[in-house]
Amino acid sequence: MVEIHVIPVLNDNYVHLWHDAAAGVTAIVDPGEAGPVQAFLEERGWHLTHILNTHHHGDHIGGNAGLMAWSHATLIGPRAEIDRIPDMAETYGDGDRFTLGSQTVTVFDTPGHTRGHVAFYLEPAGLLFSGDTLFSLGCGRLFEGTPAQMWHSLLKLRALPDDTLVHCGHEYTASNLRFALSIDPDNPSLALMADQVARSRAANRPTVPSRLGLEKAANPFLRADDAALAAAIGLAGADPVAVFAEIRQRKDHFRG
Repeated sequence: MVEIHVIPVLNDNYVHLWHDAAAGVTAIVDPGEAGPVQAFLEERGWHLTHILNTHHHGDHIGGNAGLMAWSHATLIGPRAEIDRIPDMAETYGDGDRFTLGSQTVTVFDTPGHTRGHVAFYLEPAGLLFSGDTLFSLGCGRLFEGTPAQMWHSLLKLRALPDDTLVHCGHEYTASNLRFALSIDPDNPSLALMADQVARSRAANRPTVPSRLGLEKAANPFLRADDAALAAAIGLAGADPVAVFAEIRQRKDHFRG
């Protein structure tokens, strides 16, 4: 049995923690800072065993050094960013699988946000740690990659089972929702998510994780090959990469 927690850090980042008591594993993903994570673990008396990084940005690795000094946890991350994340003990790339306690972890290369970004999928728990590739109702900005790279990265994640829980790196859902409604206002799945997001934020609760099946229906960045959405943005019949690029550009300039 795996216990999952979402720990807010910095301005809008999330650190995702899973605790596998029977296996003696307590792992976190993308610690942007150490203090809140250490406090959370100390309160529960849990020992941190592993840190996983999806990419090298400071708001995802800023807590690595402090937490490793405190716990001597094993740092795991993307092979393609071995020169950008210090002190990784284990590195993995696309299609690699490794075991942590009761969980088999599958690694996906997901370039686009950074050139070496990865995502981690836990089986059998059905958890996806997507970093800044896939957000609830959004995707990451293309700092180092192309629209084609990001679209194909998202297709890898979209292929996972509908009941997969998506644990992403930021609390961006409300702003992503406003953008999605601006280009897809009649989508009933967006209306459903709007109610969920409003209730979660009113109670100061995270909007993540989200369920992948609902993201497939509502997230415009996962639907660049949807003919109706392409037509709605004036690109009927266009290649999905062109549709994705247009959606990403519109989001970059959206001020709603």
